Parts: sequence; C-alpha cells; structure tokens
Amino acid sequence: MMKEEKRIAEILARLDARYGTELTTYLEYENAWQLLVATILSAQCTDARVNLVTKDLFKKYDSLEKLAAADQKELEQDIFSTGFYHNKAKNIIACAQALLERHGGEVPTDIESLTALPGVGRKTANVVRGNVYGIPSIVVDTHVKRIAKRLGLTESDDPVKVEFDLMEKIPEDHWILVNLDLIALGRSICKSQKPACAQCFLAGVCPSRK
Repeated sequence: MMKEEKRIAEILARLDARYGTELTTYLEYENAWQLLVATILSAQCTDARVNLVTKDLFKKYDSLEKLAAADQKELEQDIFSTGFYHNKAKNIIACAQALLERHGGEVPTDIESLTALPGVGRKTANVVRGNVYGIPSIVVDTHVKRIAKRLGLTESDDPVKVEFDLMEKIPEDHWILVNLDLIALGRSICKSQKPACAQCFLAGVCPSRK
C-alpha cells in the first residue's frame, strides 16, 4: 500500500476528476436561515423530499418572524412528509425565535453559537458554515461516515470523531468538497448494503475493496 499521505492525495485527485471541483449544495435555499431550516428537515429524510416541502414552506413562511410565530400543529402538517415532524416543528420554531432574540435575525458563523440553537448539531452547523459562509467545514452524514471508514480515513462510528479524523487527514481546501464528493459516491457506487467495488474508481486506493 502506498504511503498514507500519497494515498489520500490520490483519493482526492480521483474524486476531483470524477465529480469536479465546483461547490454545490443538494438543498435548495435563498439565504442562511432557509438552509438552516432545510438542513434540520433533512435529518432522516432525502434532500429531494426536503426540497419538495421547502418549495411551499418558504413561500408560506417567507421571513424568520413568520416562522417564529408559527403554530406548531400547523407547521407539523406542513413538514409531515419529512418524518419526525413533531420534534422538527418544535425545533424550527424555537430556532427561529432564538435567531431573532439572540442574533438579531442573522445566522451566526461560529460553531458554538450555531450548535447552541435548538435542533442544530455539528452536522447542520457545518452545512451552513461551508455552504453559506465558505468556512472550511467537514459535514459528516451517513454517506461520509460510511465511506470514510471504508477508505481507512477513520476507525470510528462517532460522527464527531469522524469529523475530527477527516479534518486531520484531509487538506483544508478540500473540506467542503470532500463532503459533496463522498455523498455523490455513496449514492451511486459505495452504497450501504451493496458497494459496487468492481465499478469503483477508488478501488485501487481503498483497503475495503472486495
């Protein structure tokens, strides 16, 4: 096996070649608070489903003030199809209220302030930091966690530990990009139950290849 640093550089080069280096997001939004809400909704739900829901949701609640004043039962119905709608509705309203009360309606950029908001964990905070503010951040979702482990970039199943392992091993200029690339890889080739190792362009640098 090639030296670890060289192997990681080769993994990133192959990901860049396959998926490009343009930063995109799978969730549709127009501003920071909308991305925050969309990411809260995306827990245990597909981005495609979230985008269907937020298309109408952000027309109905077109300001933080409207969201903060929303009736929880009504909001639950609006977001019902995303699953876990009771907790999500409660957190979204409380989060909107906290943004207005503590931050003047602005979404903060620092991880501590973001994770202090109701319903916001490190994953959600890093999605906003990376996509809205361009702050290098590692977002660990199920795809990133699974593939990072298969690629030998972490041994942990704990998302926070995986995040820090990747921050240590991946150059900072690839932190946001690697999230997008591993999600794309996880959706198409390196699936949870049946990874298509024979078709994978990373097979030569992956210790888990079959």
